[in-house]
This record gives sequence, C-alpha cells and structure tokens, in this order.
Amino acid sequence: MSADHAAHGSVHDHASGHAHDPHAAPHGTFQSYVTGFVLAVVLTAIPFLLVMARPIESAGYTAAIVLVCALAQILVHMVFFLHMTPKAEDGWLLLSTIFTIVLVVITLAGSLWIVFHLNNNMMPGGIMDDMQMEAPPAN
Repeated sequence: MSADHAAHGSVHDHASGHAHDPHAAPHGTFQSYVTGFVLAVVLTAIPFLLVMARPIESAGYTAAIVLVCALAQILVHMVFFLHMTPKAEDGWLLLSTIFTIVLVVITLAGSLWIVFHLNNNMMPGGIMDDMQMEAPPAN
C-alpha cells in the first residue's frame, strides 16, 4: 500500500466511524422525550378543562389562554421532539424556521387585512340599507 492510499483509507474510516460530528443532528434522551410528552399532555389538558368546565366566564380570556397554550405546545414540540435548537445545524434550522413563521404571519395578516377592507369597501350602502328594511321586526 502506498502512503497516498493509506491516507485515503484513514479519511474514509474516519468519515464512516462513530466519531462525534459537530454538524450532526442532536438526538434526544429518554428523559427529554418524557419531559416533552408530559408538557404536551399538560398543555392539552389545560385548554380542554377550560372549555369543558368553563371556570372563566369571559370567552375572550378563555380564548387567549387557549392560544397561549397552543403557542407553548408548538414550542415544546419544536424543542423536545424536533430538536430545533440554536446548536442544530449551526443554527440554520432554527433560522429557517423563524423565517418561515415570519412569512406565514405576514401572509395571514395581509390576507385578513385585505378581506376585512374588501368587505367594508365593496358592499354598497344601498344593499345594506335594503337588507335592514326587509328584516322582520324582532319580538
């Protein structure tokens, strides 16, 4: 064997070996999966109990708490199950996820804004007045 061949062999052995690769995807431990599962169950049970038992009279407060639990649950899944941390793939995975979320928020907010303004600006006043006049009187 030549020295050149031996050098290539060691490179291939090193690349296919089980050495710690800093660019490899992080793997969760059993404890992190159990923690994520427990958090996901709690973050599912809270909104369920709020909606079924109605301990809060205000529907707005209940909806706000349900939305906060939903956002927290998304974060729990991203961190504990999808392993999206700043260390994963040198932060590119997290950065691309944040970019995607920003684009989705802009798209949804813009769509809602356009639909709201189209509804207000495209309905002629005469039709709305006629609809109110034709409605049967309330008892």
